[in-house]
Amino acid sequence: MTAATEFLNIALIIAFGTLALGQILSMVRLVLGPTPGDRILALDTMVINALGLVVLLGIYQGIQIYFEVSLLIAMLGFVSTVALARFVLRGDIIE
Repeated sequence: MTAATEFLNIALIIAFGTLALGQILSMVRLVLGPTPGDRILALDTMVINALGLVVLLGIYQGIQIYFEVSLLIAMLGFVSTVALARFVLRGDIIE
């Protein structure tokens, strides 16, 4: 049982590091993105990375409320990405 726990801890550390690196690279793309489309995609990627970090935190701490929070973050991230893309393309969100 100890080997499985050690393997899970190592996998969580690697996953945290990978998602943190992805978050940093998305922030760089957000700042340096030449077009508004690049910036929108960077924000969407940051939402997905934050979602992954919340899920990993829930696995690490063993608390199930983080999984419900991740569903809320996913819904809000999708709606905000669609609204921002619509605003950039059309100039307004509600027709």
